[in-house]
Amino acid sequence: MNQCLLEVEVLEAPKIRYTQDNQTPIAEMAVRLEGLRPEDPAGELKVVGFGSLAQDLQNRVVVGQRLVVEGRLRMNTVARPDGVKEKKVEFTLSRLHPLGAPSVSSAASISPAAAIPAPIPVAAPTKVTTPAARPSDAPSWNTGPLVDLPEDEIPF
Repeated sequence: MNQCLLEVEVLEAPKIRYTQDNQTPIAEMAVRLEGLRPEDPAGELKVVGFGSLAQDLQNRVVVGQRLVVEGRLRMNTVARPDGVKEKKVEFTLSRLHPLGAPSVSSAASISPAAAIPAPIPVAAPTKVTTPAARPSDAPSWNTGPLVDLPEDEIPF
């Protein structure tokens, strides 16, 4: 099953277009996601939403906003002008979860009615400690890659 959640930052405002046959709205936007490790570069991805999700993207999402997007990853083969075929990743949106208001620099250009309200604070869970738990018993996580592949190989 191809289902994933990504925490992203919006790079460009969603652009909406409509299909020719039944005028279904389609919104596209570019987003950035952090690398797995601090030294890894950030990645960029195209997010596509259809129907009512396209309208939500256009009405509620602004540049600089942090989101959690839920959906499917897909590989598209695109022919470049020089004739070479290139594979590009596309994320098809199924749900949208705003994390908060956009950054201050991008919020200055937005009218107050279009601003997204800040998330409601949730009480932090209380930590339960047991007498047997010691700081030295904390698990250490291996943050290395799961599979060592050459840079241009895509595993799917």
